[in-house]
Amino acid sequence: MDASALLADTRIVPVVVISDIDTAIPLALTLRDAGILAIEITLRTPQALRALECISREVPELLPGVGSVRQPEQFAQAREAGARFAVSPGTTPTLLQAAGTARMPYLPGAATASEILHLLEAGYRLQKFFPAEQLGGIRMLKALGAPLPEARFCPTGGLHAGLVPAYLGCPQVACVGGSWFIPAEALAAGDYARIGELATAAVALASTA
Repeated sequence: MDASALLADTRIVPVVVISDIDTAIPLALTLRDAGILAIEITLRTPQALRALECISREVPELLPGVGSVRQPEQFAQAREAGARFAVSPGTTPTLLQAAGTARMPYLPGAATASEILHLLEAGYRLQKFFPAEQLGGIRMLKALGAPLPEARFCPTGGLHAGLVPAYLGCPQVACVGGSWFIPAEALAAGDYARIGELATAAVALASTA
């Protein structure tokens, strides 16, 4: 259930926390119009699954995913809500088994060489590298990539616009995830014009990297 093929055309994945369900559709439309192809709704609020369901139904142009998956039953819940892929900050054998049972394309998290090897053995070539900046960023990815050339990464954690070109220029990186172009205060205020400008700039950065 490696997510490489599903996310092959995706260079930036917005990592979104929905606290107010009324923001879900306007935000999704804004990201879609900016050229974003996928969205990760994190399971950090009670509204997450409902928001995922609304977005998957009302904004079908966006590839809907669920993030912060940490319990096996969340795969089935997310699939029922319309998720097409799932993301975890780390990985356990139980989560890998649950992803397979749910037939859910999965982006599992890894932070060490041993974790990367374990996921490669399980068939997961594309892996989340989290928290990227705190773990050493691009230097760490290049160091890990030298002896582990099969692995590709979606780094998240601490990224901002100034770092994106360097990350996407790294041969070990397939895509990046983040929320720097969705400021919490702008979302809370309904300032979708600002979010749209920032998201459009993020897409432009990705296209030139």
